[in-house]
Amino acid sequence: MGSSITPMGVNFSLAAPTANRVELLLFSHADAVQAEQIIELDSNHRSGDYWHVEVEGLTAGCCYGYRVFGPLQPGGHGFLPAKVLLDPCARAIAGWNVYRRGAATGASPNTDACLKAVVCERDRFDFDAHPRPRHSWTSSVIYELHVGSFTRRDDSGVEPSQRGTLRGLITKLPYLSDLGVTAIELLPIQAFDLQDAPPGRDNVWGYSPLSWFAPHQGFIEGDDPLSARHQVRELVAACHDAGIEVLLDVVYNHTTEGNQQGPTLSWRGIADKLYYHQSAKGDYQDVSGCGNSIAANRPLVRELILESMRCWAIELGIDGFRFDLGIALSRGENLKPLDRPPLFEAIDADPHLSDLKLVSEPWDCGGLYRLSDFPAKRIGAWNGRFRDDLRSFWKGDENSTWKLGQRLRGSPDLNDGKPLKLDRSVNFITAHDGFTLADLVCFNRKHNLANGEDNRDGENHNSSWNHGVEGPCTDLAVQALRRRQQRNLLTSLLLSRGVPMLLMGDEVGRSQGGNNNTWCQDSPLSWMTWRQDQCDQDLFCFLQRLLHARRELTDLLNSGTAISEIAPKCGDDPDRLWRQWHGVELQKPDWASWSHCLATSLHQGERGAVLWVGFNSYFKAMHFDLPPAASAWHRLIDTALPPGQDLPERAEPWSPNSVPLESRSMVVMVAKEWLPN
Repeated sequence: MGSSITPMGVNFSLAAPTANRVELLLFSHADAVQAEQIIELDSNHRSGDYWHVEVEGLTAGCCYGYRVFGPLQPGGHGFLPAKVLLDPCARAIAGWNVYRRGAATGASPNTDACLKAVVCERDRFDFDAHPRPRHSWTSSVIYELHVGSFTRRDDSGVEPSQRGTLRGLITKLPYLSDLGVTAIELLPIQAFDLQDAPPGRDNVWGYSPLSWFAPHQGFIEGDDPLSARHQVRELVAACHDAGIEVLLDVVYNHTTEGNQQGPTLSWRGIADKLYYHQSAKGDYQDVSGCGNSIAANRPLVRELILESMRCWAIELGIDGFRFDLGIALSRGENLKPLDRPPLFEAIDADPHLSDLKLVSEPWDCGGLYRLSDFPAKRIGAWNGRFRDDLRSFWKGDENSTWKLGQRLRGSPDLNDGKPLKLDRSVNFITAHDGFTLADLVCFNRKHNLANGEDNRDGENHNSSWNHGVEGPCTDLAVQALRRRQQRNLLTSLLLSRGVPMLLMGDEVGRSQGGNNNTWCQDSPLSWMTWRQDQCDQDLFCFLQRLLHARRELTDLLNSGTAISEIAPKCGDDPDRLWRQWHGVELQKPDWASWSHCLATSLHQGERGAVLWVGFNSYFKAMHFDLPPAASAWHRLIDTALPPGQDLPERAEPWSPNSVPLESRSMVVMVAKEWLPN
């Protein structure tokens, strides 16, 4: 599929099952406004659903496109032979200087304003020199970031030519290693259309795919399309050498072509009825919220997605994928949800994809939500319930304490009473679409006017709390409470069973001014903060130490085996871990709707407790009894204490049999034998 270099030249292959004629257009250079040569493909160049031709004398760097002829589909859309189309398998794209999105609509030719596919090598990534880190799910901590926004600022310390690029990100890997994360999850770096946005705005996040194979040119240093794949490999190699895995956010559920009135850029003009879910009348069926939905249940579409995944995993070295609105890919004809989606079965069976980390959003815009029963063996899911319930508890909502307990133990209430397997639940408090951690404790409502949609865009239900003042303030008490709440949320996240994910900049208090949908903001509003006087260095230190403590306490906090809540019997393993729940009094948890306090302890056999964690989201201080410890208690964390003392380098010995928790704070006690080094 696509274009491949042969000993004689280049072979071109395109799947267009209902076309009756195809033209291959060869261009002399990226910005050419007309084709230098047109090669017509007739039935002699067709094998089944594929149209193909080998052209001698060509090599890497050749620019090309297609015109595809055939009957219009019901609804009057589909084949538009006036349009030059991108090869869906193109591994590089050129022509950005002349490209106009509007020219791909209507009936007029767009040859002078089209994008071109570029013939590329298909070399494999050098895994011998840069092997995959292969962190277990037990030890994994994901850091979600946007490549462009991470190093765009002038004060990022990155060379001007590399700011906002993959190479710019390489220079910041020591920062990420120092923080203590094990994987970065990149917002889409597959080629997307900046022009797919309202007038005067750019599509910055990239959830508008133009190609599932080509890297986005905006993240590449220089303008050579052939260097794009090499720069991806450079980043992945540097990450592997640093012990960091690279996960890609991929958008296979829809494309940038939108609904029937959208541009004809690639898929629509090649096999409209094949790629997109449509009604009998030709109306697009949309569960993506973006105008169209990919029919991943169909064999040719499925193979294209699998080929894309192999391209990024085998040729470019990527370690895993996060599927945007991934549950949409489980829908069959007429959008019927399938219990055995063909795409997911194929992914599970593909040996080239067998050692990848796979994560998905378990919801789509059509109302489908499958978390514990996500229909794939190896694909974990973003746990949106974790985000909502942790925010609700620390905000002080009623009916939140029981939910907190469920999330801490691995969400058994969502899985027939059994904790979700570690690789099934990615826990998070914040993500790219929503408030940052700092804004979550500073704003009651979104402030998205800068997006140009009269504040209509973005989520309205954020479970946020400004703590008395909307936005930045000078009240020292409010500032202190906000800082404490950030620590409460981060500590709750990292002490819970599952795979934690952090959002870019949360570690230094990055704010977006209350904007919870910066998808079109390539501005300081969405850029990473680097200036020392604008970064919360105390928060960075706290999170850094918290991540270290989590690594040291993995066997307690995130073991591969779910922890029992039944006390051991005579003859049981004397080292078996088991859990108890408490309120302010031992073994008396208060699960009532009005409760705002909870504690839990882990015990090692009959020796005593080795870990105790107390949560108090009440507006008053509370005093909690401590269970007998296996060895002397040490206070590891107290979020009510001043910075530096809240998680000190050395835990404080604790001899009383109870501990005070200030209002809206949490405390972690560890037995001496389990203290982090």
